[in-house]
Amino acid sequence: MNYRSVFDIIGPVMVGPSSSHTAGAAKIGRVARKLLGTVPIKAAVTLYGSFAETYQGHGTDVAIAAGLLDFDERNPNLPDSLSIAEKQGMQITFTADKQTPVDHPNTVRISLTDGSEMMEIVGVSIGGGKIEINEVNGFSVSLSGSNPALLVLHHDRYGAVAEVAGMIATYEMNISYMQVSRKQKGSLALMVIQTDEEIGDDLVTGVSHLPNILNVAVLT
Repeated sequence: MNYRSVFDIIGPVMVGPSSSHTAGAAKIGRVARKLLGTVPIKAAVTLYGSFAETYQGHGTDVAIAAGLLDFDERNPNLPDSLSIAEKQGMQITFTADKQTPVDHPNTVRISLTDGSEMMEIVGVSIGGGKIEINEVNGFSVSLSGSNPALLVLHHDRYGAVAEVAGMIATYEMNISYMQVSRKQKGSLALMVIQTDEEIGDDLVTGVSHLPNILNVAVLT
């Protein structure tokens, strides 16, 4: 096994008992919050595998609430996240699904809304505080959360991908990873584009105004 740094070995700096059940869970919750783009008022959290078995004892529920509050895993307020969310009027429900088989034991589905927009993601805590997002609003994706990413919901039309890539090129940004998912030909599709540089508001606005684009979200 190759490690990129000593922190890959000893794990992240964090508040909580487990890098997988706390740090990773907080990151997944925070990604969901960032992809929604606003403060959620409701969140339905379904836990699978070992998350479902031990989420209360290991603080996974607290950590996910922290992420939805936009706290990172080092935030000293993390242990009080459930009560803070309640005071802020955020309704969070947790369901332990011990029957549905999953590919990874630390899997969670988060469905959240700000009252008008909705976002649903499926994330996996793979250990050492690292995560993978493998589903966004029903589309298969592959996101680590470690690089800036642009998520573009669009009509599956000729030239749509090229126009978005061209817009990114005008800002002299390098695309490090790109994936396009669709449920069926000619319907809706989702682009996931990771870049080496941070994604600014001007780029988001430019992409939003391209033909066939329905929604744009940014993960920084």
